[in-house]
Amino acid sequence: MWLLELTLDTPAENLALDEALLDEAEAAPEVLETLRLWEPASPMVVVGRSSRVGEEVHCQTCSRLGIPILRRASGGASVVIGPGCLVYALVLSLERRPALRMVEQAHRVVLGRLAEALGRLVPGICRRGTSDLALGEAKSSGNSVRLKRRYLLYHGTLLYNFPLELVETCLAMPARQPAYRQGRSHREFLTNLPLSGEVVRRAVAAAWCAERVRAHWPQAETARLALSKRCTTVEEP
Repeated sequence: MWLLELTLDTPAENLALDEALLDEAEAAPEVLETLRLWEPASPMVVVGRSSRVGEEVHCQTCSRLGIPILRRASGGASVVIGPGCLVYALVLSLERRPALRMVEQAHRVVLGRLAEALGRLVPGICRRGTSDLALGEAKSSGNSVRLKRRYLLYHGTLLYNFPLELVETCLAMPARQPAYRQGRSHREFLTNLPLSGEVVRRAVAAAWCAERVRAHWPQAETARLALSKRCTTVEEP
């Protein structure tokens, strides 16, 4: 598998690159599986493909703090990311891995492999709910998926040194919650992995045997897609 460790200059470009890698693989004649690792230089809110921004995000607060709100290609609820949060994106071949066409199986396979790799370093990390990784009863990773005909994009977050109170500041309580959350606030529900960012990076890359470093990436498609990522008009209920 190819490895691309690349953080671009703007929040919109970083979200767009995940999607551009999926589109590139979908059009490629050969198998093109990639693991991308990146980490935002500043905080940002990322909402899901169908998220109702005004219901999930404290938009006025984000505006006051200068925190941008952007929309990703995959589903799921809104998240806050920034320094201290490693973001990974897997572009996986559905022809090579046909079982992943079933979303539940995709969650099981990807999160199982990540939990196994990270569990060697942090005993007790496991999949919880639909698409979380948790350390005990506290969530340290949220994940989402986008399926196309030949490939899927599976991407998520891994908290390791993130200011968790920022999530409380930026996001409302979600309408849908996994049972293990038990109504806890964002601050009570989330935790950082007790690892350095570099150790987390190495563990994720090793989990997927991502050793071939990519020198090229779809720059033109990334620039085109970046134009649609920012949520420019948002209203709070």
